[in-house]
Amino acid sequence: MKKAFHFLLILTLIHFVTPGQAQDAKQKGLDAITMQAVQGQLEFLSSDWTEGRATGTQGAYMAADYIASMFKVYGLQPGGDSKMIRLTREERMAGKRPKSVSTYFQGFNLLEYKNGDQHEMSLSELSSTGVRTTNFDYQVDFAVNASDVAMELEAPVVFVGYGIVDKESGYDDYKGVDVKGKIVITLGGYPGMNDIDSKAYKTFNSQFMGAGRSLWRHKRTQATEHGVAGIIEISPEGETPASWTSNLPFRYNSGNYEGEQPRASYYETQMKHPGKELSSSPVNISLSPRVANELLKGSGVDLETYEESVKNSMKPAAKELTGKKLYLKTSEDSKLIRAQNVVGVLPGKDTTEIIVIGAHYDHLGIHDGWIWNGADDNASGTVGVMSIAKACMATGEKPEKTIVFCAWTGEEKGLLGSSYFADHPYQDAKMLLNLNYDMISRDDKGDTLGVKCGMNYTKAYPILEELTTRNVADFDLALEVQFRPAERPRGGSDHSSFSAKDIPVMYFDAGFPPEYHQPEDHIELVNFDKMVNIIKVGYLNIWDLANTEWGPAE
Repeated sequence: MKKAFHFLLILTLIHFVTPGQAQDAKQKGLDAITMQAVQGQLEFLSSDWTEGRATGTQGAYMAADYIASMFKVYGLQPGGDSKMIRLTREERMAGKRPKSVSTYFQGFNLLEYKNGDQHEMSLSELSSTGVRTTNFDYQVDFAVNASDVAMELEAPVVFVGYGIVDKESGYDDYKGVDVKGKIVITLGGYPGMNDIDSKAYKTFNSQFMGAGRSLWRHKRTQATEHGVAGIIEISPEGETPASWTSNLPFRYNSGNYEGEQPRASYYETQMKHPGKELSSSPVNISLSPRVANELLKGSGVDLETYEESVKNSMKPAAKELTGKKLYLKTSEDSKLIRAQNVVGVLPGKDTTEIIVIGAHYDHLGIHDGWIWNGADDNASGTVGVMSIAKACMATGEKPEKTIVFCAWTGEEKGLLGSSYFADHPYQDAKMLLNLNYDMISRDDKGDTLGVKCGMNYTKAYPILEELTTRNVADFDLALEVQFRPAERPRGGSDHSSFSAKDIPVMYFDAGFPPEYHQPEDHIELVNFDKMVNIIKVGYLNIWDLANTEWGPAE
């Protein structure tokens, strides 16, 4: 920690001995972050005009144009793709030549796909009397999540506990078993999730924030890295989903909707980067309890006993289900769409290293006439990025390090925009840090004063916590920051695209409201005081980091 203290000392000295001109510049930037500007930008981004900003849609393109126009107004340089300026016939005749100009848009293709109409599954069981094959009906005893390619496979089945690998604790559900090309069975959730006093709960709960999509992504990532062909997730108390039933109710009652047809879901289609090779991602399979029990019968795997054993021992026990194979055949429908990030640049004195500030501007779009406006998720974070860009330009100073401002698309479909940028950074520069804003405008239920927020950051860089603490105090910002350091901060937001590449991250969020991923996520519910303060501390941190030397603790 000596080195961390040394960096804090350097920053503290700079804070007090830097010439007045530099301090005046920093204050000018802070003064440029105004409540009126934040409100005005959020009103438009989360309005019905942007139609929920679903990736690749008209509303998303409108939002991207607006963000790019703000970057241009503030004076940022375009950091996206180049395009050729077309000439008129008269210009060509006059001898002019086409020229290439930079844009604010980083474009890329995405593959959008959903289930087709053909699905088959059967179980083959080897016994002393021969092979018994049982065939099952779709959405009676099994269902399959959409795959980006139609597939047909027959593979052995392996039980792999919860399907989790955690290097920090040494926990590895895949240890000692070969799963390549096989179908794995995992328990839902994570070890100890139902026992807050267990060793496993204390290890995993804070990492996965009560499970959810971050846990699902972790399990899929681990399965993919281990070469798994398919994943089955089950629980001892599992029931056949009501959504599989064939007789529709007279009315679907959901919030303020009452209709004879179920409401369309944003998750009916999925997206991914097409890549240069066929997908290696495993197919997700759901089973009815009776098929799950048949699969485990005679294997020696008892789910309830396993749950009790592993929550305190933290010792997984993977096992192949000998003599059993599953056959699966699926179809799919897919199409290519074009999507784009928005990228603006404030060049520093050093253009070989960059600090990346980002937030996703996409949300869930329109379904059945309902608009998912996404004021908090994540128009709020996008406004945060634009506001910091405005503040940095308002200083009138060129920072030591280059700052790149980004609005990502495709976060809701799997961190697609940020992962594309992480693989194709601006001018292939070295990325020093990513600041991520996601949902920075609401309060948790227990936040009665409306001042609490969280900051995930890379544990090896305690300077990030020290800076935040100092700037909150020195500039009298009404924030109570809960710091959540981790070796490689992960979760269902765009900072994960950078931490996966060992790039330090600093991720702010404000709360988890009940309107999350609901059409009721409207601007009227926003806590603007908190939102502005989170933006201000982000700006202060970034301006300090862009103008000083810093690094990991020894």
